[in-house]
Parts: sequence; structure tokens; C-alpha cells
Amino acid sequence: MDMLQAVVLALIQGLTEFLPISSSAHLIILPKLVDWPDQGLAFDVALNTATWLAVVIYFRHDLRRLIHGWGRTVSERSWQNNHDGKLAWMVLVATIPVGLAGLLGHGLVENHLRSLEVVAWATIVWGLVLWLADRRPGHLDLEQATWAIVLAVGLAQALALVPGTSRSGITITAALFMGLSRVASARLSFLLAIPVGALAGGHEALGMFKAAEQTPWLAVGVGFVVAFVCAYLAIHYFLKLIARFSMTPFVMYRLALGVLLLGAAGI
Repeated sequence: MDMLQAVVLALIQGLTEFLPISSSAHLIILPKLVDWPDQGLAFDVALNTATWLAVVIYFRHDLRRLIHGWGRTVSERSWQNNHDGKLAWMVLVATIPVGLAGLLGHGLVENHLRSLEVVAWATIVWGLVLWLADRRPGHLDLEQATWAIVLAVGLAQALALVPGTSRSGITITAALFMGLSRVASARLSFLLAIPVGALAGGHEALGMFKAAEQTPWLAVGVGFVVAFVCAYLAIHYFLKLIARFSMTPFVMYRLALGVLLLGAAGI
């Protein structure tokens, strides 16, 4: 893997991981367009760790409050008048569906759902569903989120295992349908990304150690830095953008990408 490949893949991962446009769709179509060798598991682990670290650092103050609140629920055995602690439990419980789906459906996804056709239709269909949800966004803040809202979003998150769906896209869509505002929906999606990213990263790291492959450390390091910076900036400007505008630009982008993928699949 040369440096150009490392930088391009890191840019794509960093910019698309937390936007509702499906990072998997971009990373699947790229090998179809260029004759690059497989980047290796170590590089994948580095990029995923970089984007996970970006969301953790960006939401470090929220995360600190959630951890502190969670600790209070354990010591006091109650979350009365402790919304941070209650939200922390909500996020943890809402992570269970995608964790179980990942364990049970990993083989199905890898063997049958990574085709260009599946990615294309998932990109288009869930883009249209996002547009429907965004037509009448709710007005609830994250502080007003209930168990029903967070669990519904957590269940929807499991659908993101289908390539092209977009984890951020499907969670934001579900949150909008459940009455959260655009910004609150995005913030909940980002918070849910933290435990999911930790689980996925741990699983990938275990596979990397088992594989014991030779690692191009310079390319891995450059990719890590590029992915981290891009992901951090993407989160920051995405939140600013949706505070003022709708999700329509992302929907239009998804539709265009889906059509491109269908063309690449010969449909």
C-alpha cells in the first residue's frame, strides 16, 4: 500500500463515517474503480480507531457527564433526578441490538450483502427514508429523550450492518421519526457511536493480532492522523450545518451515489 492509497482511504473514512451518506458504500466502490491492493486489517483498525477517538474527544464533556451520572446511578441505585445517568444506561442498552446482530449476522453480511447492487439500493432507499423523516423533524432536545426513543434508535442501528445503510443515517432517521430535533438526533447518533465503535474496534484488533500480518507502519500512522482530523471536522461542521439547514443535501448525495453504484453494477 502506497501513501496515496493511505491518504485517500483515510480521507473517505474520516469524512463519511459520521455523515449520513454511508462510509461502506464509498469504501466498497473504490476498489471497483482503482486497482489498489487490499489495505490490510491493521490499516482498517487504525482508521476505525481514529474516527472513534475523534467522536470521543469531540464529545468528551458529554461523555464525562454521562460517566459521572452512570457512577451515581450505581452508587445510589437510582436515576431519579439524574438524567445523565439515565441517558448513559439508555445508550448502553441501545447498543445491545447491534452487538447481537453483528455476532449473529456477520457471516450473512460478509458473504451475501456486500455486492454493489445491495449497497446501491440500500443507499437509495434509506436516503429516501431519511428525506421523509426530515420533512417534519421533531423539537425534542436530547435531555427529553425517553427509553422508547433511545431503544427505537438502538434497534434501527442494527440495520446499519447492511452495507450502504449508514449507521449515522439510520440512527438519525429513527430519532427524527421519534420526535427529536435534527441536532438532538445527530448528537444521539454520535453518542451511540462510542460504545459501538469500541466493540467493533476491539473485535477488529483481536483479528489483527491473530492474523499477524506485516504492517506498513508509516502508511498506518499517516492514515490515522488524516482520518482523525477529517472525522473531527466532519462532526463539528455537520452539527453546525443541520442546526440551520435540512438533511436534503445528504439525501441528494445518497441518491446520486446510489445511481452511480447501480451503473457500476451494470444495472
